[in-house]
Amino acid sequence: MSHISQSDSDLESPKIFSTIVKEVEALKLWKQQEVLQKEKEKIEREVQLIALEEEINKIKQQEEKLLKKINKRKSQKSSTRSSNASTSQEDVGSLNVDAYYQPTPRRVIKEPKVRESRVDLPYFHGKEDVDTYLDWEMKVDQIFTCHQVGEERKVPLATLAFQGQAMYWWTSLERERRLHNDPPITYWNELRSAMRRRHIPSYYSRELMDKLQRLQQKNMSVEEYRQKMELYLMRAGIREEERLTIARFLSGLNFDIRDRVELLPYRDLDDLVQLCIRVEQQNLRKNSFKGKTQTSSYIKKDYKREGQYDSSKNFSKGLEKEKEKEKDKNKNVVTSSSKTSDIKCFKCLGRGHIASQCPTKKVMILRGQDIYSSVDESSSTTSSDSETRSQPNELVEKLDLTPIPHPKPYQLHWLNEDEDIIVDKQVKVKFSISNYEDHVVCDMLPMEACHIFLGSP
Repeated sequence: MSHISQSDSDLESPKIFSTIVKEVEALKLWKQQEVLQKEKEKIEREVQLIALEEEINKIKQQEEKLLKKINKRKSQKSSTRSSNASTSQEDVGSLNVDAYYQPTPRRVIKEPKVRESRVDLPYFHGKEDVDTYLDWEMKVDQIFTCHQVGEERKVPLATLAFQGQAMYWWTSLERERRLHNDPPITYWNELRSAMRRRHIPSYYSRELMDKLQRLQQKNMSVEEYRQKMELYLMRAGIREEERLTIARFLSGLNFDIRDRVELLPYRDLDDLVQLCIRVEQQNLRKNSFKGKTQTSSYIKKDYKREGQYDSSKNFSKGLEKEKEKEKDKNKNVVTSSSKTSDIKCFKCLGRGHIASQCPTKKVMILRGQDIYSSVDESSSTTSSDSETRSQPNELVEKLDLTPIPHPKPYQLHWLNEDEDIIVDKQVKVKFSISNYEDHVVCDMLPMEACHIFLGSP
């Protein structure tokens, strides 16, 4: 065992020696590096000192130059003063030799005072209307910017414009701030924020966004619609790209304008609005032209519809009007009243007038289409004066129509010479024009086409 331990110690001793040598070498290197670092620091300090000395020398040179310039100016001023004094003494010596020299006073240039311009602000009454307050605030900001009003004058000028409820609110606000030892409001931004808390509700921004999202043109003109959209965007403080604004504008336009404008080229929002205004004007011209051409037809249609419900009244009114007209005509045409009894009308078989001046209603023939029969053709008659529609009984039987009782029966005297015919039944007749389908209510009469042909003038 002793031999083994000795051999181990002999083996470990060179290892320990080598580690010690390495540590010593590392210490030497560290010391060398430390010495080099100190030398570098010394060199840097010397360089900095040299640079500082150079800067100090430059500053001293500049000071010397400035002192020289100052001395030169002082010498020049003293020389001018002495020359002025000598000249003044020579001038005054003849008058009073013992008088003291009095230099001429310098001219003091007084800067003109800047006159504050008069500022007239619109009155604000403090009503509970958000739009009124925002318009007033915008106008006040414009006036302050235009007149370049200082910050110390803005609050007094704005409060002087308060009237009514706004003045009461301002006095109460000042009183509360004094009681709570709060500083007074001296800046326009503070006053504006206080007024916004007073007049603008918390839900105003959400309501404004909702209005902007649901904005449609409807009955507004294109210019009014554009102005309202821009107002909502400004009040909501929305800044978006122009393409998004164009899409928003197009989505709210009426279809008759939007469908035509989408096919036209445009560069920006202003160009699009001008195109929309032109399309709107074209639509208005077309509608006005259609209205002029269709007024007469609308009046006739309304008159016909009214005649369906009250044919007897319309018939009597029409007769009265025609009789009045015929009386005026007969005064000029018929010279003697004794011969009128001999005149017979071939239309109504009455006496006292001719067929062209017949006061009875005129008859118009309507021929039915796609109706075939082996017997004599039947026809439908319509009166253009009272607009009473009639159908022959034979036609009703052929078409298998169901008669209904007449709501207001009446008598006809022009169809039969012997006695009047009582009209107490009606029938609904369906008709179609291409895709349009409708029905018309007609009165039933015991008549044929020969009644009309032979009775016409």
